[in-house]
Amino acid sequence: MKKLICTMAMAALLCGAAGAAQGAYTVTAELSPDIHVIIDGAERIFYNVQGQEVHPISYAGTTYVPIRSIGELMDKNVNWDESTSTATIGGARVTPDATGTPDANAVTQDITLRIEPGYTIVIDGTARTFYNVNGQKVDPALYNGSIYLPIRAIGEIMGKTVGWDEATQTVTLTANAPDGTVTDFDTENQTGTTGTTTPGGSVTLEQAKQTALNHAGRAAADVTFTQQTTDRDDGRLVYEIEFIYRTGTNSYIEYDYEIDATTGAVRSYQQETKGQSGTGSQSGTITEARAKEIALARVPGATTSNIYGFERDWDDGRWEYEGKIIYNGMEYEFTIDATTGTVTDWDVESIYH
Repeated sequence: MKKLICTMAMAALLCGAAGAAQGAYTVTAELSPDIHVIIDGAERIFYNVQGQEVHPISYAGTTYVPIRSIGELMDKNVNWDESTSTATIGGARVTPDATGTPDANAVTQDITLRIEPGYTIVIDGTARTFYNVNGQKVDPALYNGSIYLPIRAIGEIMGKTVGWDEATQTVTLTANAPDGTVTDFDTENQTGTTGTTTPGGSVTLEQAKQTALNHAGRAAADVTFTQQTTDRDDGRLVYEIEFIYRTGTNSYIEYDYEIDATTGAVRSYQQETKGQSGTGSQSGTITEARAKEIALARVPGATTSNIYGFERDWDDGRWEYEGKIIYNGMEYEFTIDATTGTVTDWDVESIYH
């Protein structure tokens, strides 16, 4: 990400600005690695420029995330003006989001958070004032040299519906349709394309099946469900849903989904082509560059620098390309038929797992 405040130099500037800002004061807050952030159905994990995972912070009923992460969510640049204590979010980003290694040993702990009423936050040219769900003003905060902002207020600025599930410590930001209806599951409003939630706040099996179908772009009448069971993964109740979509007499696409039974989020999915369903539109063997283009087309924003372990291999009597794309907190493993260019295997999983 470009021009960010989280570099070592900018961190020093922020710390200096903290003393200059009027009315600043410190409070005891909580570093909360157990809080999950789900954006439009996908769980997000955030990193600083050094590749270290950064966690949400909880204070006075508000969840804060770093301004660097907010810039990534909004796909915009983040800049800092020390002379005016102003952070600016705006302009289309041209570099990938920060990546790194998840912090498996993170624990909830009390921290000292500095509240900065004197900071000005400008988003797309407009100075913003933030409020919590009760309409009370929420000021920017400073921790470890980075500005933190309330994610609820940011979600509302982005035009998303914001939800909170206390039982699973999950924040959801969900895109709205043009008519204002929620287009994905939202735990706070308890509505969505998959129907209403059950009294316990969990998603029904039918809702989970519809979520999987919507994600795959298939209709229930066109597929055959081969598995629909519940299971536990990392302490969470999930639905394991599998179905097939026939593309010919002896060919079909197999879909394998894991849906969070509490939030309705797609935790992982896999798509695999069985049989000879490729169009064969390209004659001969496609090049490595072309295979990478095909894979990257499925992950908007990713570039060749996000591809790892790419290789050409001979399997089941045919040449194929294999590799993975790591981008925006997700890992995409793929297999591409080297003759037809057909994506024969596509496996997506959050790097939390």
